[in-house]
Amino acid sequence: MTRVTGPWLERPATQTVLGMLEAGGHQALAVGGCVRNALLGEPVSDVDIATDARPERVMALARAAGLRPVPTGVEHGTVTVVADGTGYEVTTFRHDVETDGRRAVVAFADELSDDAHRRDFTMNALYARADGTVIDPLGGLADLNARRVRFIDDPAARIREDYLRILRFFRFHAWYGDAEAGLDRDGLAACAELAGGLDSLSRERVGAELSKLLAAPDPAPGVAAMAQAGILARILPGADPRALPLLVHCEGAAGIAADWRRRLAALGGAPDNLRLSRKDARRVALLRTCAGSSDTVAALGYRHGAEAALDIALLRAALLETPLPADAAAQAARGAAATFPVAARDLMPGLDGPELGERLKWLEEAWIASDFTLTRAELLAGKD
Repeated sequence: MTRVTGPWLERPATQTVLGMLEAGGHQALAVGGCVRNALLGEPVSDVDIATDARPERVMALARAAGLRPVPTGVEHGTVTVVADGTGYEVTTFRHDVETDGRRAVVAFADELSDDAHRRDFTMNALYARADGTVIDPLGGLADLNARRVRFIDDPAARIREDYLRILRFFRFHAWYGDAEAGLDRDGLAACAELAGGLDSLSRERVGAELSKLLAAPDPAPGVAAMAQAGILARILPGADPRALPLLVHCEGAAGIAADWRRRLAALGGAPDNLRLSRKDARRVALLRTCAGSSDTVAALGYRHGAEAALDIALLRAALLETPLPADAAAQAARGAAATFPVAARDLMPGLDGPELGERLKWLEEAWIASDFTLTRAELLAGKD
């Protein structure tokens, strides 16, 4: 018998919510990511709970137990129960009645097996009782132990229920799969066959899923498989995955944390297709533009800050297939700390208006070109 343990399960609030449902005569099971991650020894953030109790019953039991129920998605069977300030999504067992590849019409069910069969991958169809006993209705434990991401039942049927599962397949492999074993063949074949369904999804959903994939420790093999299957070009036209493994290697060699925006910049292509936030879109555009500039790492640090400068240096190394300079971080920090020694008042009253701005900019560029060595006196002595 397999059991899971951990603070997430032993937390009084978790036990209170599970116990509240069980005391009411219902099944109460932690499900999905919390069970999967606990078995893998990975951090657990959210705890989702599955039950045979209907939403109205969940809300009534929660109120009777002094907890606060929030009807966040009752039409889909979900009630968020707040205990000790923590929200637990409690969802009634259900099965799909109708799907269109983006959303589903569901019906409530009484059997755990119905609930399990509507999920995406076997490793996500793992349940745990309040005492930690794991319930594995679909063989997910064997797949999890083998680090095998496998669709439940027929891969094509699961994908047609929600085409985002194509991208989730690659994302889960990047995070939890066995890189040496590669992707599940049946799943990969179904993803390639049904890739056209991705066109029906919102660009925001596609962008969010791709960012999660690129944040994995090493997404390069999965992204390469996406390219070979024709999926990468569909969601990011013009993308080229060849620089990505080099970037991941440079990050690891330098001990620098992964950043999905840096990795997206390495892919190239048309990120407008992904509907990124303005902040993220500006960051990706900056990295791409500056990677092709002639600025030194120190100059980049002065212009854009130490973090962006180091990202650009990493991106350059990957694109040019060269090692990251050993002093890149120090150079980026040096540039970021540099202060231009000339102010507008130093050029007045001789210059004003546009001429003042142009001269100040010219002097700043000369100072940057000198690697910040020209002094205020030297810069001013050189003015006309």
